[in-house]
Amino acid sequence: MLKHLILKYAPEFVLNWTKKLKKNQRRKHLYKQENSNSTHTKHSLVEDFKRIGLKSNDSVLVHSSLSKIGFVTGGPQTVIDALFEVIGSEGTLLFPSFPATGRNKTHLQEHPFFDIKNTESRMGSITEYFRKLEGVFRSFHPTDSVCAKGPLAEYYTNSHFGQLTPYNQYSPFRKLCNKKGKILMLGTTLNGACTNLHTLEDAVEFKYPVYDEKIFDVKMIDMNGVESQMKTKVHNPDYSSKRNCDALKPMFESEGVLVNGSVGEANCMLIDADKMLEVLIRKYNEKGITMYTPFGNK
Repeated sequence: MLKHLILKYAPEFVLNWTKKLKKNQRRKHLYKQENSNSTHTKHSLVEDFKRIGLKSNDSVLVHSSLSKIGFVTGGPQTVIDALFEVIGSEGTLLFPSFPATGRNKTHLQEHPFFDIKNTESRMGSITEYFRKLEGVFRSFHPTDSVCAKGPLAEYYTNSHFGQLTPYNQYSPFRKLCNKKGKILMLGTTLNGACTNLHTLEDAVEFKYPVYDEKIFDVKMIDMNGVESQMKTKVHNPDYSSKRNCDALKPMFESEGVLVNGSVGEANCMLIDADKMLEVLIRKYNEKGITMYTPFGNK
């Protein structure tokens, strides 16, 4: 409870300092593992991915923390190779490639532009490695871009540009629901990373003022270097502080939305994207349940 309150009200520089401290602690742990030969390989990751429920032909959006897995021989490449071995040539792999490390409003105030080819992903080392792979498509969105590779990659990424809100029916997140895709929380939590929770906000007449009043006009640079402008909304940081996404987990477990497991040392969840949205809409209409009000209209 205390941790949740700290994260809820802490200034952004405190959040960034906390992240750096945790990273340093994890680096020390990984260094010890590397030198004691306690490592994870492609083979062991493949077995773990299969055990949690990933299958051939899956579309899967992965929110990842490489360090949480433990020391992986070969680093991000090994994780990507293992995922593709499981989902196969007919599966499509997706990763978030968001450019902000903190709040999107702050990011656009400081960086009112997006270069689809050169703007880095700040969602972890696996996502940045994946972004640079040959054959990867990236959605053209200034705050919530997604990278994808596989037969459905272009479908997932081709209509994100020009959308005033990031999570509507034209977004990769909503399209993942349409295709009965999966979300793998690879060492990450609902609180920290489950972007698909926001699809509810664009799927219903959402009664909470989650979007900021300011509409940003962002300079967009495409793959050919051509510039254009795009208007977008971002979340209101004051309302974002009310989020308590992890409190939704028991509901999702009881509804069969997610299964728990592990990959290496990382605690993981495999989520049915379409079923999660269906449950969110139903529970919102019945009881007013959202990530901001996880216990409903109480």
